[in-house]
Amino acid sequence: MLVQPIEWLSNKVRMLDQTRLPQEEVYLETGDYQEIASAIRELKIRGAPAIGVAGGYAIALGALAIESSSKDDFLEKFRQVSRTIAGTRPTARNLFQAVERMDRVAEAGREVEETKKGLVEEAVKIHSEEAEATGKLSRFGAELIKDGFTILTHCNAGPLATTGYGTALGVIIQAGEQGKKIKVFADETRPLLQGARLTTWELMKAGIPVTLMTDSMAGYFLSRGEIDCVIVGADRIAANGDTANKIGTYSLAVLAKENNVPFYVAAPTTTIDASLETGAEIPIEQRKGEEVTHMMGVRMTSDCEVANPAFDVTPHRYITAIITEGGIIRQPYGEGIRNLFGK
Repeated sequence: MLVQPIEWLSNKVRMLDQTRLPQEEVYLETGDYQEIASAIRELKIRGAPAIGVAGGYAIALGALAIESSSKDDFLEKFRQVSRTIAGTRPTARNLFQAVERMDRVAEAGREVEETKKGLVEEAVKIHSEEAEATGKLSRFGAELIKDGFTILTHCNAGPLATTGYGTALGVIIQAGEQGKKIKVFADETRPLLQGARLTTWELMKAGIPVTLMTDSMAGYFLSRGEIDCVIVGADRIAANGDTANKIGTYSLAVLAKENNVPFYVAAPTTTIDASLETGAEIPIEQRKGEEVTHMMGVRMTSDCEVANPAFDVTPHRYITAIITEGGIIRQPYGEGIRNLFGK
């Protein structure tokens, strides 16, 4: 692993502040679940799998701080902790998977101290399972990458976003480790520049040649035949294969289809939300306008109205394959997802 963005240290959590990258590698240590909630909202820790891991640890810390010998009283206070974490970001399915798992452990426990211990163990398990899943899906996905490929990616879906091997970048890094000569074009990813700041940083650490471009340049390179495939991560995948990912992904998928370039989505099964029939049901986070109007704290625009949806939804018809730790799924995605969970 290139970097570990979050670690459990017995009674506190150590996180790499991703808002400070690539200029500084600053780690935050806290035993306060509210501080982790703030870190998730402020994107100090980000990426769907990493958010799920951070959420699990935050709930464990919140539970450890509850002073009560009564299980009923403990649960009442615990539910407030759980609601706080669930309310940090609405789109990433992994967060809610983690919250639901922690809630089940809390409800099933008998004695308070036993329950607290079980919650810590479950949070650690969530972390290890997410990390293991990204390693597996990266190996599956690398099968799709041929020697000499030029790959286009959007946002950041490497170790920073997953606490493991990575999803989209995990596939790329695994292909590089297999000896395939590949290179990557990385979108800058407006408005917060996760591609420019984080993806380029991770790929350079991995020794993968990377070229940074603005989001609006994708069509130029795709139309010239300079891109062999596009691979992105995901924050939530509906039962039919519709996929929510960082804003700008949908545009990229349409451009890829227009130019007959394969478009791959890489994500662990914890990102799949089989309770939603289509992507139209995926909640889309709306973030503050300052992320668009300001850069490094300095206003770059006039004082106008701002739209800032954090994600868009790519309909499954634009997706060539979905790469998971359970294998590679192709059309029809509904059947493939049902079979995946059936296994």
